[in-house]
Amino acid sequence: MGTYLHTACGIPTLRPPFYTLPMSRYRPPRPAGSPYITPEGEEMLRTELHELWKIERPEVTKAVSAAAANGDRSENGDYIYGKKRLREIDSRVRFLRKRLDALQVVDGPLGDRNKAWFGAWVTLEDDEGTEQVWRIVGPDEFDVSQGKISCDSPLGSALLGQPVGSDIQLQTPEGHSYWTLVDVEYR
Repeated sequence: MGTYLHTACGIPTLRPPFYTLPMSRYRPPRPAGSPYITPEGEEMLRTELHELWKIERPEVTKAVSAAAANGDRSENGDYIYGKKRLREIDSRVRFLRKRLDALQVVDGPLGDRNKAWFGAWVTLEDDEGTEQVWRIVGPDEFDVSQGKISCDSPLGSALLGQPVGSDIQLQTPEGHSYWTLVDVEYR
């Protein structure tokens, strides 16, 4: 590769143009979410770990062994996809084991029961009077379709520690949205 005279900030440097530099697929890991989880969420993760390690992985291993016995592995789709699935299972199992070791189970409010804390069911009312019920949970168990929001989300973090009757203001892509915390319940 030849040398290039490249000007950076007005200073000539011997550096090739950006389009000749090697590209990388590396992406830094996502920052870990809060290490909190409800007892139900912990049970859900432990169940997933058990099903992957004790049920699905042995089945896939048997299928890969049977496919490997068929001969040429380079053109054996069952073998190739089975090995890919094993890597996916092993990756998820590794993640779940590390994450479960780092998680702290939170059972019950962290303070005053009239304030929104982790694990609380909160009722919010918008400017038009429409009410919505959400549960504040950890990042490993949030599911908006089930009414569970992460404590790390903008709404979840704005609600934490707020007493009943508080006005909550959020910056959204559409502009500011205003909510009133109507009720806090711990079930």
